[in-house]
Amino acid sequence: MAYATYSDIEARWRPLTTEEQSYATTLCDDASAIIDSLTEVQDVELARIVTCNMVIRAMSAAPDSYGLSQSSMTAGPYTQSWTYSNPSGDMYLTKLEKRMLGITSGYIGSIRPCIRGGLDD
Repeated sequence: MAYATYSDIEARWRPLTTEEQSYATTLCDDASAIIDSLTEVQDVELARIVTCNMVIRAMSAAPDSYGLSQSSMTAGPYTQSWTYSNPSGDMYLTKLEKRMLGITSGYIGSIRPCIRGGLDD
């Protein structure tokens, strides 16, 4: 079950073409599956927000930039360069989104042992 639809994406981002609507629907399914694999969703509205964020990040990647993280163009004395924030269109959760969904990282700690009945007792 997808937590968001392409209409949710449009409401949070911009109008989508028919082709983009189909792609957004597929990405919503993918994002929902990723979320479901990591946690049991307690709040569907928060899952909808996170799903939309994941899809928008993935769709924001330039269509011809797969695998490209930087690019530049020079014409005479002028140079233009840019760095893509998500060049491969990967779907991932930010720290805030993980907190929203209740996904926490593991805890590493230690316990100081108390040994009684040693040789001196």
